[in-house]
Amino acid sequence: MEKEKVAVSGVNGFVGNHLAQELGNAGLSVIGIDLGPKPNAEISGVVNEYYQADLTKEWPEIPHVKAIIHLAGLAAIGPSFDEPQKYINANTSMVTSIGEYYKKQDKKPRVVIVSSGSIYDPNQPMPINEKGEVGLFSPYAVSKTCNEHQAEYYCNRGQDWVVTRPFNHIGPGQGQGFLLPDLYNRLSSLKKGENKIITGNIETCRDYTDVRDIVRAYCIIALAKKLNRNVYNICSGKSLSGIEIFTELKNAMGLNGIKCEIDQSLIRPTDAKNIVGDNSRLKDELGWEPKIKIHQTIVDFVESKSKFKT
Repeated sequence: MEKEKVAVSGVNGFVGNHLAQELGNAGLSVIGIDLGPKPNAEISGVVNEYYQADLTKEWPEIPHVKAIIHLAGLAAIGPSFDEPQKYINANTSMVTSIGEYYKKQDKKPRVVIVSSGSIYDPNQPMPINEKGEVGLFSPYAVSKTCNEHQAEYYCNRGQDWVVTRPFNHIGPGQGQGFLLPDLYNRLSSLKKGENKIITGNIETCRDYTDVRDIVRAYCIIALAKKLNRNVYNICSGKSLSGIEIFTELKNAMGLNGIKCEIDQSLIRPTDAKNIVGDNSRLKDELGWEPKIKIHQTIVDFVESKSKFKT
């Protein structure tokens, strides 16, 4: 019996690597799509077919798939302030490429659009469910909100699209520009005799979920026979401070005596003190909830770094 096929755009990225592994472990055929000439070494044995494509220009002519999980796009919030139009153009044009391609196809897969929990206005009661107020506080959030409107448009044109809003996710393989790898790099760069690192504001609290739990949610949503809703939060429903992440990380690295000093000049007054998502919709309807504790996430992250060094 032929395996069901699921396409993953942005398969070579941090989340894409984990998603390919999750789909492969579930017995599915993975169709990888990315800018690079071939899949990363970590997933080369998992990706069954691979297409090199610039999705801002067109969607590749791939065989029929059961679902598409669209990860490709510009993801970091900070840099979006420096190049706002680049973020909006890139992230929206990729979604247009998918929708316009499948308008012309008889068989239409389910398309899972990965939006973001960062589109929510943090100045509202916590936890935030899918009916929460949206706040356009970054060009990145603007681009993701546009993606959600695009998904609604293509649904109205007879396609099967669903939006996911993942909150902060961390785990093995995550690159620089995010809290956990940035703290790791500072700790691992300490010279002999140094006992502290300088950080930005790590007193704020955010809702963190292991990336492996996140991709498991994508798979469940992509393959569900029926969905009752068109938007789903993916989050833990709890928040952790950056200081707690730092403490777990330094312990996992065997650097218990290291302290952090917050550079007051790096604190943005607009940073929300606490953000927590509500995962009730996904949990109640599809039975998903996080399985991996953040302590284990950080231990696994450190171990993956050690393996890479060797």
